[in-house]
Amino acid sequence: MPIFHAYDGTELAYRLHGRGEPLICVPGGPMRAASYLGDLGGLSDHRQLVLLDPRGTGGSAVPDDPATYRCERLVDDIEALRAHLGLESIDLLGHSASADLAALYAARHPQRLRSLTLVSPATRAVGVETTDQDRRGAFALRSGEPWYAAAAAALEEIRAGRGGREQWAAIEPFAYGRWDAAAQAHAAAAPAQRNAAAAAVFHRDSAFGTAATVTALRSLAVPVLVLAGEYDAGPTPDRAAELAALFPQGEFVVQRGGAHYPWLDDPGAFTRTVRAFLDPEVHSVQAGGIRLAYRVWGDPSAPPVVLAHGRGGDSRTWTWIAGRLAADHRVYALDFRGHGLSDWPGRYSFELFRDDLHAFMEARNLSGATVVGHSLGGAAACLLAEQEPGLIGRLVIEEAPPLIPLDPPRGPAERPDGELDFDWPVVPSIDAQLNDPDPAARERLGEITAPTLVIGGGHSSQIAQDQLASMAERIPDCRFVTIEAGHLVHTARPEEFLSALRSFGMD
Repeated sequence: MPIFHAYDGTELAYRLHGRGEPLICVPGGPMRAASYLGDLGGLSDHRQLVLLDPRGTGGSAVPDDPATYRCERLVDDIEALRAHLGLESIDLLGHSASADLAALYAARHPQRLRSLTLVSPATRAVGVETTDQDRRGAFALRSGEPWYAAAAAALEEIRAGRGGREQWAAIEPFAYGRWDAAAQAHAAAAPAQRNAAAAAVFHRDSAFGTAATVTALRSLAVPVLVLAGEYDAGPTPDRAAELAALFPQGEFVVQRGGAHYPWLDDPGAFTRTVRAFLDPEVHSVQAGGIRLAYRVWGDPSAPPVVLAHGRGGDSRTWTWIAGRLAADHRVYALDFRGHGLSDWPGRYSFELFRDDLHAFMEARNLSGATVVGHSLGGAAACLLAEQEPGLIGRLVIEEAPPLIPLDPPRGPAERPDGELDFDWPVVPSIDAQLNDPDPAARERLGEITAPTLVIGGGHSSQIAQDQLASMAERIPDCRFVTIEAGHLVHTARPEEFLSALRSFGMD
């Protein structure tokens, strides 16, 4: 385990986990060794986690002066680690109590910070207090859990001053979204990882909630992610939202089903959210209650184009096309729900993907934009053009299913082995609709007012080209072109695809 020396000579330990750009991770507790963070739900597959053991915990030495356990004194340990790693600026993640520490670091060293991620964050550093009423409300959300009755009784004993080891153990499930074997093992490891004497000093006499700290954070010129668990009692999402509101570039996300350790409760949801935040090429927007990730190219003042991917894809499928279109357009490519770095809520339909596209365009003020949709994305765009005439300026439908019942119908699909870049339930959900689509979608094609281009992939496509041509005939202002490329026209024949767009007026 590598070590470095803090300002007072104390030897501090850290471990490196994973690959990619460094992400300095400071554990909570307070004063708990960083081992409980694990690989942060697989985040180490995408970033190199620099996991710091605070002084007096894990592999770090006990300092000569116990006063150095105070939160504001520990700021200097983070700065010493940054200097030791030779980094001009850092991405910093703080969990729980260490969010106070990370906030103080941001206030004191804003020029050394590139981004700040606060997970299940303490809020004392900014003077936001979680009340007993907040906690009671959060605990009540778990009333349907089999362990709730025993935990609620233990809480009352603790509030009455009669809490012992048994009572504190009984309330541990409140900290986890799922009280399964992994959560129980995680909780059981906590006492050996925490320096209780140091924890008693961490908040003692610390200068929290000062006007100077709050003022400094209000002017912090870096992106900040505040991620709260839906069921967390400390902080509750409402208190975490108050923290997020302080930051000029603050982003606030509530992880559904999460509690105080969201990377354990749903590793995929956690890593997608944090990855999207940390990737400078990815942006996120809350649209219709779903966090949608997207990429953007081109001059902000140029005419907007929205690119909508197909089933199983994501915004990256458009990278080459978007780069070319960006010469004359502001190009947005979103990840639909259940795909890429957007939320994976588990419920999917053509109508929900339509609603994603609608909410995204409204959130980004893209009324009148040209929309280019491939396959599933084309069907969603078509449904939106029917529902909201005037919202879409021009419409391009590439190889979209014409929503005529499949003959023969598709049978049950078998999930492939390994990890996927999309949520598998998308497939059976959409297959069911393809087998028995809502006839209203075809009946309303005549209500589309946007000039429309339908692009077919020719003989090698699995989409019936005569049905695509028939769909184009039903749309009032529409032309149909064929590019012999199969289903993935924009990737198999990108130059011809762009040529078709230009002939449609996308110069």
